[in-house]
Amino acid sequence: MASDDIAQLAAALSKTHVGDVELSFKGLGLKLDNAEAAGELVGKIEQYQGLRALRLEGNTVGVEAAEAIAKALESKDQLQRCYWSDMFTGRLRSEIPTALMSLSGALMSAGARLTELDLSDNAFGPDGVKAIEQLLKSPSCHTLRELRLNNCGMGIGGGKILAEALIESHKKSTSLGSPLRLKVFIAGRNRLENEGASALAKAFQLMGSLEEIHMPQNGINYAGVTALASAIRQNPELQVLNFNDNSFTKRGTLAMAQALRHLRNVQVINFGDCLVRSEGAIALAAVLREGLPILKELNLSFGEITGGAALVVAQAVMDKPQMEKVNLNGNCLGEDGCEVLREVMDNMDKGEMLASLSEDEGEPDDEEDEDCENGDSDECYETDECEDIGEENGITGGGSPEKPENQTEILTFLSSPSAENLCHMKMNLQQEVNASEPNKAAEIFLKIGSLYSEDTESRSAVFEMIDGVLRKVLSASALQSSCFFTALLVLMGVLKGEGKVKKVSLVPGQLLCLEHAVQQEYFTQDHASLLHTLLSRGGDALKSCSSATERLNSALEKKWHKYH
Repeated sequence: MASDDIAQLAAALSKTHVGDVELSFKGLGLKLDNAEAAGELVGKIEQYQGLRALRLEGNTVGVEAAEAIAKALESKDQLQRCYWSDMFTGRLRSEIPTALMSLSGALMSAGARLTELDLSDNAFGPDGVKAIEQLLKSPSCHTLRELRLNNCGMGIGGGKILAEALIESHKKSTSLGSPLRLKVFIAGRNRLENEGASALAKAFQLMGSLEEIHMPQNGINYAGVTALASAIRQNPELQVLNFNDNSFTKRGTLAMAQALRHLRNVQVINFGDCLVRSEGAIALAAVLREGLPILKELNLSFGEITGGAALVVAQAVMDKPQMEKVNLNGNCLGEDGCEVLREVMDNMDKGEMLASLSEDEGEPDDEEDEDCENGDSDECYETDECEDIGEENGITGGGSPEKPENQTEILTFLSSPSAENLCHMKMNLQQEVNASEPNKAAEIFLKIGSLYSEDTESRSAVFEMIDGVLRKVLSASALQSSCFFTALLVLMGVLKGEGKVKKVSLVPGQLLCLEHAVQQEYFTQDHASLLHTLLSRGGDALKSCSSATERLNSALEKKWHKYH
């Protein structure tokens, strides 16, 4: 080794930070190619008695240097925290697993009991995960509380290996009487995709101890999000959820909203750039109104959320005593929508809570999907509504299994509704309505509403049916009610929906049925507030029924102002 290099290394090592229990070489930019280059560093490790934490981040460690460091670590049985991020810069990818295996083996030989392991920003891929697999399964990681593997290029394969290692570690530690209780899991930018995320969800569900999950930028869509949502429900101490820059869409967001209903300790939610869209945002707002009492930050930026849905979200967080920041930037509010949102927040003395709206995308186009303009409703109708939401409320699927012929009658009525057979269909239709199937309930409501007439007898029959349908749908949870209203307004063209949805041709009677419903006891102040907010941003969709719209808005305002 050249004398200049030795002098340079000695100067860098002179900056080594030694704390009460921590030895830090952080950010020294050391290039440790072999045992000789690592000599002074190894000496300091060997001399340090009672070493609890070792920082090696910001250096570059070769295979031979790693072996030398590992040798020094074999006697450090009190080591608990390994901060080893960004320590293989410029190394061949094939070198990194070998180096990691040496370091892992030393920790196991020493009998260390780790609480923190940070290997972020090391591009080791699936092979790197294999290199730490045995360490993760060993008693050295049965005590692990924080695992950071951000930006490691694990991929689907690495995610599966990691998940199996965590599951095995939990099983082994449980058999020894002290189950693995991981609290912080960080694995952003790893290309985990659905398969990797779903595999990890199984580990999360088994552990049930997580307080923070950070998995941004992993190419996860609704299938993986749904699996993660199921796991989240089993982790009641969760405080931070960061899934930024994945693709929730409506289905994933509804699953996540349902999971959040079970949590009370969440403080930070980052679903930014996740395509939660308007329907998903409204579902999340319903959960905010019901729970999440200590939420501090909510990020729904860049999610294709329209102005009305953004207002619903804003109203839902107003009463959160610890709320500090709401990020709705980069959505589709439009200039007027941004102004209204700011004004609403300011009027409630919450203006400082709202993040910048400088990157708003503008209002979305209202053009109908060409494929749906003349398409069959079965082809254009989206049916991925609030799956499984009704089960825990004791609501089972619609229909009468013992009378399958009812289904034919119902389908006949829905395809061609008439006042003549409305009364005959009364019981069958009410049995068919299910709060966990909001799209179907909305379609039934609109079909019945289309039969409205000023004839007293017909109007009474329609109102009676409407009351039966809505009493059943709106008596469920706030989340289910919100799903119904969003489905209804998407079909009416008031709210932009996800996917191909054939909008109905509105007639005044449908709005007059809503006006009637607003005045009933089953139609709560929350229902009125939600509908009032969304209809106020309805645009041109209701212009063809201006008189009925005015009557509905008047009824909503009366009920809304009664409680505000």
